[in-house]
Amino acid sequence: MDLPRRGHSTRAVAFSADGKHLFVSVGSQSNIDIESDTRRAAVTICDPDGKNARLYATGLRNPVGIALEPTTGVLFTSVNERDGLGDDLPPDYFTSVQDGGFYGWPYSYIGSNVDPRVNPQKPELVAKAIIPDVLLGAHRAPLQFAFYTGKQFPASFQGGVFLCEHGSWNRSQRAGYQVVFIPFKDGKPSGDPQPFMTGLVPDPTKGNVNGRPVGVTVAPDGSLLVSDDGAQVVYRISAAK
Repeated sequence: MDLPRRGHSTRAVAFSADGKHLFVSVGSQSNIDIESDTRRAAVTICDPDGKNARLYATGLRNPVGIALEPTTGVLFTSVNERDGLGDDLPPDYFTSVQDGGFYGWPYSYIGSNVDPRVNPQKPELVAKAIIPDVLLGAHRAPLQFAFYTGKQFPASFQGGVFLCEHGSWNRSQRAGYQVVFIPFKDGKPSGDPQPFMTGLVPDPTKGNVNGRPVGVTVAPDGSLLVSDDGAQVVYRISAAK
C-alpha cells in the first residue's frame, strides 16, 4: 500500500477484531495548509493486503495512535492538534473515530471553533465537525496509548486507557511529558485524564526535561511498559504489593 511521505511521519496501523480490515492513520504534512492528498490528516480503512482502501475519518490533524476498544471494537485515536494559536489553544485530544466522521482540521477545532488563518474557509464542513471525547490540553503531543486489559492494577483501572504525552516545543511553559490515565465505562471514556506517571519536568518554566514518553503497552503480568525517547529507557510500572 503506497502511503504519503514526509511531513508528520505518523503511520499507525490497527486490525479490526475479526482481522478483515486494516486501519491506517497518516498525519498532515503541515500546520494548517489544506492537503492535496486526502489520505493525510485522516484514517484509511482497507483490506489486510491494502486493497479496497477508502477514507474512514478525516479532519484529524495528526492521529498518532490508533487502537480498537477491546469490548466494543470501536476505533480510538490520539491527535496532535495545530500550533500557532497560543499556549492554550487548541487542545490535543483523544477520541473515538466514527466511520465517515470529520473532526475539523484545518478549518476548525473542538467542533465549530473556526481557525481564521485557513483560506478558503469551508463552513459546510465546520458545521459537521465532531467534538472530541476527551480534551488533553494544548501542545501535550499525545502519542501511543493502550487499553488496560491486565489484572495487576486496581479495579478502577480496568478497561481504561494509559496514554503517553510526549510534550511539545510550542508552549512557553512545559506541559505533557507524562503518562495519563483515562477512565472508561461501558466501552466509553467516563472521566477526565488523570496524571499517572509524572516527575519528568523539574521546572515547567525552563527547558530541561528528564524524559519524553512515547509508547506504552500492557505486559503479560499486568504491569505497564513505557518507552521514553528522551531518557532512552523503557520503564516498567507495577502495582505495589
